[in-house]
Amino acid sequence: MIARRPPTFGVEEEFLLLDPVSGHPVPAAPRLLRLLRGRPGPGAELMRYQLETATRVCDSAGQLHAELLRLRHMASEAARVCGCRLVASGTSPYPTPGLAALTDDLRYRELARRYPRLTAASGTCACHVHVGVPSREHGVQVLARLRPWLPTLLALSVNSPVENGRDTGWASRRYPSQARWPTASPPPVFTDAAAYDRALGKLIGHGAALDERSVYLLARLSPRYPTIEVRVADVGADADTALLLAVLVRGLVATALTEITAAKPPPRPCRATILAGLDAAARHGLTGLAVDPWTGARAQPWALVHHLVDHTGRALATLGDAETAAGLLDALAARGTGADRQRAAWRRAKSPADLVTELARTTWQAADEPVPVTTA
Repeated sequence: MIARRPPTFGVEEEFLLLDPVSGHPVPAAPRLLRLLRGRPGPGAELMRYQLETATRVCDSAGQLHAELLRLRHMASEAARVCGCRLVASGTSPYPTPGLAALTDDLRYRELARRYPRLTAASGTCACHVHVGVPSREHGVQVLARLRPWLPTLLALSVNSPVENGRDTGWASRRYPSQARWPTASPPPVFTDAAAYDRALGKLIGHGAALDERSVYLLARLSPRYPTIEVRVADVGADADTALLLAVLVRGLVATALTEITAAKPPPRPCRATILAGLDAAARHGLTGLAVDPWTGARAQPWALVHHLVDHTGRALATLGDAETAAGLLDALAARGTGADRQRAAWRRAKSPADLVTELARTTWQAADEPVPVTTA
């Protein structure tokens, strides 16, 4: 039986602010945030050419979709007012200014002081899915059951093939960039929340992380909310991709909670196999070979997607998300991943302006009408 009340969920998305002509990042976030002050959702990110949005806590896929569209359209309109474009891409297609664009925040300044090279390369954009859990003890057990699925979630979300004005050959160039951080890895299997806390304390004590927020596990207990936070994905090319990711993650969490109630032990694929799967997902997305997390053998990525859907089928049906997930997956299969679409746009573009225009349109195009933004 799933928890009495369906798990709530929410999404944090990170976006780029790009010049509409040159395609280069624009450090316009402070002005944009002044423009949007008082509106729920937008916030500062590591670099001033980035913007973060956070949905409200949602109970249903429909509610979450409306939130994703609201925030994307509001931020896109504000970006236009500020003379730039909001673009959902895991990496900037054109060179970034590095630490010169660092957001003026005490914590960010300390990160840059301790880890200058890593911080300078971290102006990348992810999608973080939060799902409520009954307790931190439940959360730790849920994390153990999410580990095998992290590569498949990454493969579905890949959206950063272009960086520094070239096709990198990766479907998610963001992933290897972020994986350079010493804590940006799949979570180990912890016996309980106390063991989780001890492990994080050691990482911080040994200098691998500044604080709990900068322990960048690909799935973790949120340092701020009563949720688990899945951080493996690139920002979705469009709101539908973000919704698909969130629906599947909630289905995985609900399935895990059912298994915990039934005292079913978690799977224990080895760390090396999960890392190999993540590397394959980042390189190929859904178009090349994947790694089966249980056997280490080569697999077709869509076979692993279907396995995930089968694994979560009962939970998705109970949550009312089965039809939504099926429809979104069909759409993704038809149009390709964000990486596939960005590569196609890159090949079509005759100039940086063409590329930015198409990526910006994809970012907001699912919304119906713009949210009015007045200048401050």
